[in-house]
Amino acid sequence: MATVTANYQDCIEACNVCLADCLACVEGMLGKESMNDCPKCCLECAAICRACVEAMAIGGKHAGAFCKLCAEVCQYCADQCGAHDHDHCQKCAESCRRCAESCQAVAA
Repeated sequence: MATVTANYQDCIEACNVCLADCLACVEGMLGKESMNDCPKCCLECAAICRACVEAMAIGGKHAGAFCKLCAEVCQYCADQCGAHDHDHCQKCAESCRRCAESCQAVAA
């Protein structure tokens, strides 16, 4: 079994923070109206972050492919949440941007 590389470790941490912030954003949006895909995108983002962490943690053969998709989903979520003024949305958007950058580096 492959050990988790430092590059993976940084990405795993970024994905876990993004996962938590996306779920907090969903909770923060309960009862609020959205003019775009937030909070639905947060649920999708949380799901791919979780899968990405699992693929990297086991040194999976397709971890890079998971990371590539995760970067795309995170960037989309960052754009959606970033359009809202809510603090939880802004925090989510920032975490998504960091995660997208980290995942893109792993996928390259």
